Amino acid sequence: MNTGFTNVSLEEKDRYYELWQKTPRRSLDYSLVNLWGWQEHYCLEWQFSDGLCWIRQTRPETIWWAPVGPWHEVDWRAIFGRLCVDKQRSFIRVPEELLNVWHEVLADRIRAEEDRGQWEYLYLQKDLAGLAGNKLHKKRNHYNSYVKTYGSPDYRAIDDRMIQDVLSVQDDWCQWHECDDSPSLMAENDAVNRVLLHWNNFRNLLGGSLYLDGRMVAFSVGEQLDDETLGVHFEKGLNGFKGVYQAMNCEFARHAGEGMIWINRAQDMDEEGLRQAKLTYMPTDYLRKLKVSWIC
Repeated sequence: MNTGFTNVSLEEKDRYYELWQKTPRRSLDYSLVNLWGWQEHYCLEWQFSDGLCWIRQTRPETIWWAPVGPWHEVDWRAIFGRLCVDKQRSFIRVPEELLNVWHEVLADRIRAEEDRGQWEYLYLQKDLAGLAGNKLHKKRNHYNSYVKTYGSPDYRAIDDRMIQDVLSVQDDWCQWHECDDSPSLMAENDAVNRVLLHWNNFRNLLGGSLYLDGRMVAFSVGEQLDDETLGVHFEKGLNGFKGVYQAMNCEFARHAGEGMIWINRAQDMDEEGLRQAKLTYMPTDYLRKLKVSWIC
């Protein structure tokens, strides 16, 4: 099973989407947008076998992610047997729901370790779209400051004709935050550009933006993960515009998230500042992921 891996590519997107639609729990990590966006940074590879898509990163070291596909319909005992022969006994970013499936097969041979930095933050769409109640009053105040200063938000859904405006905001944001001096910010910048320049290759990709005096000052890029959940991949606002992030967050949840129950705003990667920022929006739940290994 260790042979046959190839780079994640858009040429096999239909094959991947077919398995993605059958995956019981759709983590934002495993969307094609995320895999493609970060493919070069992590050197992500995949292999289609046993009715699943197997994913691994080879940079900075070779580590397997969880497989994508119909978890309840495959022969895990046979698969685990082959993995043991190949000495492949550990995975990262394993959704809790998949761990439960594995527990049914391997019982006490499973070893799982909480991976808090990989938990994806889940918010109720109505909370982010309405900013109602005491728990979000600070966010609502920032949103109101934006409206008071600049007027009612000029929200526009992104289409492929607006891609250059989005990339311009990303470039300005990167210059202000000196991305050239930060490997993590440069990696994210590369991911944003990879996704935006291939906008029409992805299903269910959504974008929203804010304009002031004909200029885009903020954008959000996300996708519908399932019938209930909107995921947010990227969100940027230009420096110097009061309340721009709170306004962008709220308007995107309100418009792109209409009809959804959940907004998935990805993980914090154990970055303390990012964690605190996500916590200030008062998540309702998490999509929990773990590091998992087993004894052959």
